[in-house]
Amino acid sequence: MAKRAYSPKEVLAKTYKTLPWGVRWSRPFGFPTTNEAWFISGASASGKSSFVMQLAKELCNYGMTLYCSYEEGVSQSFKERVERFKMGDVQGRFRVATSDSYDELIERLAKPKSPHFVIVDSFQVAGWSYDQAKQLIDRFPSKSFIFISQEHKGQPMGKAAVRLRYIAGLKVRVVGYKAFCQGRFTEDPGSYYVVWEEGILRTSNNIG
Repeated sequence: MAKRAYSPKEVLAKTYKTLPWGVRWSRPFGFPTTNEAWFISGASASGKSSFVMQLAKELCNYGMTLYCSYEEGVSQSFKERVERFKMGDVQGRFRVATSDSYDELIERLAKPKSPHFVIVDSFQVAGWSYDQAKQLIDRFPSKSFIFISQEHKGQPMGKAAVRLRYIAGLKVRVVGYKAFCQGRFTEDPGSYYVVWEEGILRTSNNIG
């Protein structure tokens, strides 16, 4: 049976639900759809983990958010970020999983009232193939998956991560406590999200 093909009129008639967030988020990231795939990368000590926790808190305003903390578990540093960004404020909409297998995560997400936003930190430690990540996105088309990637020499680590980055609508790179959007939603390519003001000052050329 032949696959459906859309006419221009049908394409133009489509409507999308977007994240209605404030200017701090919309300036660098625009207004992505609520089921968009994210790919976030950054070197160690770039502010990536702090950015991801701030994003998680913001997403809790729009739906249940699951943080799959494969890389850190609930280590001391993870706990410190939970405290620093006052994740207790979103207690009812934030959950942390540390050891779900791929099949267990699918089982969790298939349940009624399951999380809408799913953060996978990190894609490399999760150990999934590109096909598994793509199947997850396709199986739950109404959910948003946020993949966190390790880097090697400024690039996502591993071929699977490089492929996954291509299909993500939002590509974010965290450098020097600034999060830059390299995806298709941003209206102001030069703007960035400030992860940590003091960190930016420390790493800028203005500081001797």
